[in-house]
Amino acid sequence: MKKNYQYLDKVNFPSDIKNLKRSELKILAKEVRQELIDTVSVTGGHLGAGLGVVELTIALHYVFDTPNDKLIWDVGHQSYPHKILTGRKDKIKTLRQGNGLSGFTKRSESEYDPFGAAHSSTSISSALGIAVANKLSKKSDQVVAVIGDGAISAGMAYEAMNNAGVSKTKLIVVLNDNDMSIAKPVGAMSTYLAKLLSTKLYFSLRETIKLIISAFSKRFSDKAGKAEDFLRSAVTGGTLFNSLGFYYVGPIDGHDIDDLIPVLQNAKNLNHDGPIMIHIKTKKGKGYEFAEKSSDKFHGVAKFDIKTGIQQKSKSNTPSYTKVFANTLIKHAEKDSKIVGITAAMPSGTGMDLFGKKFPSRMFDVGIAEQHAVTFAAGLATEGYKPYAAIYSTFLQRAYDQVVHDVAIQSLPVRFAIDRAGLVGADGPTHAGSFDVTYLSTLPNFIVMAPSDEGELIKMINTSIDINNNPSAIRYPRGNGFGVEIPSIDEKIKIGKGRVIFEGKNIAILNFGARLQECILAKENLNKKGINPTIIDARFAKPLDENLIWQIAADHQYLITIEEGSIGGFGSHVTNFLTEKNLLDSNLKIRTMTLPDQFLDHDTPVQMYKQAGLDSNSIEQKVLDLLNSKIIVQKQN
Repeated sequence: MKKNYQYLDKVNFPSDIKNLKRSELKILAKEVRQELIDTVSVTGGHLGAGLGVVELTIALHYVFDTPNDKLIWDVGHQSYPHKILTGRKDKIKTLRQGNGLSGFTKRSESEYDPFGAAHSSTSISSALGIAVANKLSKKSDQVVAVIGDGAISAGMAYEAMNNAGVSKTKLIVVLNDNDMSIAKPVGAMSTYLAKLLSTKLYFSLRETIKLIISAFSKRFSDKAGKAEDFLRSAVTGGTLFNSLGFYYVGPIDGHDIDDLIPVLQNAKNLNHDGPIMIHIKTKKGKGYEFAEKSSDKFHGVAKFDIKTGIQQKSKSNTPSYTKVFANTLIKHAEKDSKIVGITAAMPSGTGMDLFGKKFPSRMFDVGIAEQHAVTFAAGLATEGYKPYAAIYSTFLQRAYDQVVHDVAIQSLPVRFAIDRAGLVGADGPTHAGSFDVTYLSTLPNFIVMAPSDEGELIKMINTSIDINNNPSAIRYPRGNGFGVEIPSIDEKIKIGKGRVIFEGKNIAILNFGARLQECILAKENLNKKGINPTIIDARFAKPLDENLIWQIAADHQYLITIEEGSIGGFGSHVTNFLTEKNLLDSNLKIRTMTLPDQFLDHDTPVQMYKQAGLDSNSIEQKVLDLLNSKIIVQKQN
């Protein structure tokens, strides 16, 4: 049932906000916050970050002339209030649904999204690029980047600030400091502000100011807070940000519109030839009791009950691949003290939080720093340790040079646990693990594995423990396994050896990864049509099981490879092998099934696999097409 709002109903675009009084803006903030809670309770998504920036979002659109002035949100987790206020209010409940609004900023979605983002720490770089473009074009439009205290700890943000400081180009950066990213921020940079404001210098100056104030009438005592705020600004601004060339303002209360608007107006009107840093303090999850009390401030949530805060987690009797990985690694680490775990600000997402609870001195969360994570792991490997770098496929892309230069060239035994490999549903193309098979299996020395179920994942982890002369990667999907029998930690597989699941004739389906069950479903339907394909679980994209592939080529007329990855991966290596061995001739026809050459929009996993042509129905039809059959598979609803 649609709620009736006093002011939000009148606000469709930022121009409508400018017609409201300050007192009315505060009511609007409450209404936006309520609409956000109502929406995410139905759609799921990122809640806490958006709740924390409601007042900031309103103030920014009130002060600046968007979309002419460019407003860039780092990552985009906190952009839902921005979407509500920029012409997308009526579609907000389609968030993260098929054909609905993206969960992140997206250029093709709105002119109010000048830069698409879903990975961390890109806002200052992109904002500086836009600001320089405006300068070259002699445009007077303002550019504002909003970045969180977690995101600003990443190396790319500091590279951007270092460049911005010498650019002599006006750029406004709003540092949203809520002491909370996805997980607790880690590293020296993330605690810099807190440490700075607890120094002896700061406290001695503070006590001096208090003594001065106490010597005067009590009517001056209410100025103490403002004096201390000034001191915090002077001490902080005079160090890190000033040294990087920024004009620093803050910290200020990010939930106080009366404070935010004049500061933003001053920054807008300031005739300054350089970057400006506005440091605001906010509370993640602000305004929703259960989010405020949550350990992760309701960062990413499933659908939930507003009254109780209880999330409607999917019910499954099978374990997630992430937990299978974590629990298996823990069992090995109990026996092998050389095993260490590494993650880049995603401990809960990768299962490294479980490993860290068991082995706190052997788990390293390096923060939003994938490049560092990989080279850090390489350093550990040189000293005989067995590092497991647990990183999402989409985030490992950010460290590709380190994978090549620091790991592969030196053939160091870093073990990559690649979570979220393949399509990821509602998070869409920015988080899909589409390219890891291709970008890893092209590298000399690498071993690239993909389990077809959770039991195979355990065997591959068991096997990886003893890989001491090569880098290796195990890629596995988001979600739950299939409920197969769980093997012991002693069961291993031979490197580069696949397995035959079903022996058939004439046509063979060679699967790599988690699409095996769909291949089996396709086989069952094909059997009803008198077609009996051989089903192979390849297990390895590198090294290939050349003997098995040779045998398949000799015994079959048709071969189909299937993988949940882009072109250039497993299927391409199989085709190259057959070509090099002169096995690909008129007696053997081969087809490869990969993710399509496009970025697939967010949707349910079922719909995404159907669109990608990697569901059982598509596999069945591919077989029939290859056999030149006139049998048409009935489309499933």
